[in-house]
Amino acid sequence: MAGGQRYGTRIPSEREARVIALVAQGLKNSEVAEVIGTTEHVVKNYLRVIYDKLGLWNRVELALWYEARRHEGLVRA
Repeated sequence: MAGGQRYGTRIPSEREARVIALVAQGLKNSEVAEVIGTTEHVVKNYLRVIYDKLGLWNRVELALWYEARRHEGLVRA
């Protein structure tokens, strides 16, 4: 894979961005699933892809990543 990027881009899709925002608000996987209208299993898959895409390991790192970009105006709150 070119540049070591498994999915070709390091920019989250719209759906992934929505999952990131909800997780950063402190919602559990089951709550995120309810909000976006899917299953908890699908949310877990989204998170695996997001962590890989952004080079993160867990929800805390994801929330910190989100907050840093939110304050820079790079993501919607």
